[in-house]
Amino acid sequence: METTLKELKMGEKGVIIKVLGEKGAVKKRLMDMGMTSGAEVLVRKVAPLGDPIEVNIRGYELTLRKAEAQNIIIE
Repeated sequence: METTLKELKMGEKGVIIKVLGEKGAVKKRLMDMGMTSGAEVLVRKVAPLGDPIEVNIRGYELTLRKAEAQNIIIE
């Protein structure tokens, strides 16, 4: 079973395997922000109701919605 970024808890790390989605604007935007294969991602904060989540990737902070994080497959 594939694990997604959405499933990580605060303080956990993962390495991106691939970004899912059709060749649309959302996938392109995620990849432009550094969400590419091999990048290590750390979950820094999770909002009280679970959405959005804040991650650290490639030395900067990034805030994602759960729907976006669900498209990022990690190991």
